[in-house]
Amino acid sequence: MSAEHPQGLPVSSDERWMALAIEQARAAEIDGEVPVGAVLVKDGQLLAVGRNAPVACHDPTAHAEVAALREAARTLGNYRLDGCELFVTLEPCAMCAGAMLHARLSRVVFGAADPRTGAAGSVLDLFADPRLNHQTQVVGGVLASACAEVLQTFFQARRNAARDIAQPLRDDALRTPAARFAALPPPDWPVRYCSDLPALSGLQLAWLDTAADARAGAFASPTVVCLHGAGQWSQQMLPLVSALLASGCPRVLAPDLIGFGRSDKPKRASVHTIEWHRDVLAQWLTREAPGPLVLLAVQSMRELAEALAAIVPVRGLVVVPEEDAPGMVDEWRAPFPDRGHEAALRGFARAKGPRRVATNHTLRAVHEAMGYFAP
Repeated sequence: MSAEHPQGLPVSSDERWMALAIEQARAAEIDGEVPVGAVLVKDGQLLAVGRNAPVACHDPTAHAEVAALREAARTLGNYRLDGCELFVTLEPCAMCAGAMLHARLSRVVFGAADPRTGAAGSVLDLFADPRLNHQTQVVGGVLASACAEVLQTFFQARRNAARDIAQPLRDDALRTPAARFAALPPPDWPVRYCSDLPALSGLQLAWLDTAADARAGAFASPTVVCLHGAGQWSQQMLPLVSALLASGCPRVLAPDLIGFGRSDKPKRASVHTIEWHRDVLAQWLTREAPGPLVLLAVQSMRELAEALAAIVPVRGLVVVPEEDAPGMVDEWRAPFPDRGHEAALRGFARAKGPRRVATNHTLRAVHEAMGYFAP
């Protein structure tokens, strides 16, 4: 049976392969790379796939097309790829076009045009130069809208994040300079920001979100929301976040409460009331995680977690004793530049006692709240 469009129209062979390339582009986006994907085909059979990875590989040549060419050459045991077709979501650049010509591909199919660096007709057309000793057929515009949408969504998210970070700082607040976080191990998930919630009044809230697309829609299973303890921040929740994901939780959010970590820090300790923090979190969760929720809070934030659970529908509340809190590492402590940044520490009673990586008991409690047990 042939593949079909959602509307019921038949899908061409080119569209079918381009759809697979789009899947590779989305995988690149999850990795934080510019979402470009490619597949390489010979005689109607998939031979290789590739996706952008120059950031992860520290390699300016690690484009999706080059990755697919390399994999195909290894598979065939030959750097000449005669009779092969390459499908890529974005018009190739000059580097990739040159590699394709050297590989002697029979055909190149791309989706969206690239008016800045495209070397298949947009800026220049290497494939059309009769002086070269090999000519490759080029077809452009296959599933162009779908390919362009992946890129547009990615760059819009980048612009939104940059705009959020650039949010002007209120006169009565402080923001820890980014340089203070530079030496810390980076989280495996993006740090997101917002400042447009009514309760924030312009303050910037930061959080970790393990979902590839923070607003991809409701999740079938509950999102676990981790509230750090007094004097902590999301960086110190990383061992717990990793343990939750490894145990099967589909999505975890770990905010920096206002006054801690990467979030803005009001200068007055009196701002830090349970009611105000509750309202900030409630508005944030209503927008970012509208599906089912499980709250997990360190003991020193129990009162805040209970207040939040009273106004936001949650499937369960798990309070982690201080001795079961995420592993505390001194250099991970919120890097306050000076006493002026420490109003939240004075506003909350600081937690005491030893801390270690979350225990199986903690994970089991979360899974019981979610409605299933940890394996």
